[in-house]
Amino acid sequence: MSTSQPTPADILATDLTKTAHLTSAAAHPRVLSGMQPSADSLHLGNYLGALVNWVKVQEDFEAFYFIPDLHAITVPQDPADLTKRTRVAAAQYIAAGIDPQRSTLFVQSHIPEHTQLTWILTCITGMGEASRMTQFKDKSAREGVDASGVGLFTYPMLMAADILLYQPHGVPVGDDQRQHIELTRTLAQRFNHRYGETFVVPVGFYPETGARIYDLQEPTAKMSKSAQSPNGLINILDDPKVTAKRIKSAVTDAGTEIHYDRQNKPGVSNLLDIYAAVTDRSVDDLVTAYEGKMYGHLKVDLAEAVTERLAPIRTRALELLDDPAELDRILALGAEKARSVAAPVLDDVYKKSGFLPLAR
Repeated sequence: MSTSQPTPADILATDLTKTAHLTSAAAHPRVLSGMQPSADSLHLGNYLGALVNWVKVQEDFEAFYFIPDLHAITVPQDPADLTKRTRVAAAQYIAAGIDPQRSTLFVQSHIPEHTQLTWILTCITGMGEASRMTQFKDKSAREGVDASGVGLFTYPMLMAADILLYQPHGVPVGDDQRQHIELTRTLAQRFNHRYGETFVVPVGFYPETGARIYDLQEPTAKMSKSAQSPNGLINILDDPKVTAKRIKSAVTDAGTEIHYDRQNKPGVSNLLDIYAAVTDRSVDDLVTAYEGKMYGHLKVDLAEAVTERLAPIRTRALELLDDPAELDRILALGAEKARSVAAPVLDDVYKKSGFLPLAR
């Protein structure tokens, strides 16, 4: 990984300066992002593809990071699991380097303004717009419309509310979220047109430097918690022995030569991408280093590099989880900071929408 590549902050700054709403007053533009608490551990793709960039972004921007537990219930959840996984996600955010003193870290359901703004945005969203959203189309096609909840259909409006409440200039998300960001921008512009200037129209930030990590057993599919087999995942909280075993059992390709070819050698290419990401070495350097060596040599060394990189994060996350009261205190402080921003925005929206204020 070349040190000459632009950092996430560089890319975001370049994107933001192109937008009309970024004025000289925004010395530290605001960004917002989050990941659902839908598994017992974040995986390596979450860490390298998102968290690493979030940590860098908080150095130069006013960052808001949240755990979207309201989004999680668009599919059935065991209540006890959801509670546990929300804390697990928060612990891993912090352990990976998100600083609650520097960034605002909070749980979505702790801020009632999210659902309140969602209703208003839902009322200005067209049925055609909502029905074209790919997440609902894909899931309802697989499981049937009757098996899909209305929450899945209105999910994009909740996501828009998540964003617009905090008036961020940039939203660091994966490329698969482009459609949601475009709807958010459309709804912000629509409300502003109808009721007067209210929302910052955010820029989608799709980090070019984020590592794209694929499944160890299906190296043409992105690493995901919804994978058919857990053996394709590298989880942050897994025992290092489990992680090493999964890497050593990773699918490779025909032949024995170690070189990078995403189309014809996806297994080895994935291992090289992971190795480069966890060690900050370039893929070309690694290919040269393993010239004449076997796949087994690469896997053994990669297992050591990955477990070494994840060890301090795992240790810190488990320490935080051992003291849930302290973790909850941190999240409560984050909620207080988040509401101090969200509440005035919602008050302004209510006033402009014509809702009668509550007499005090």
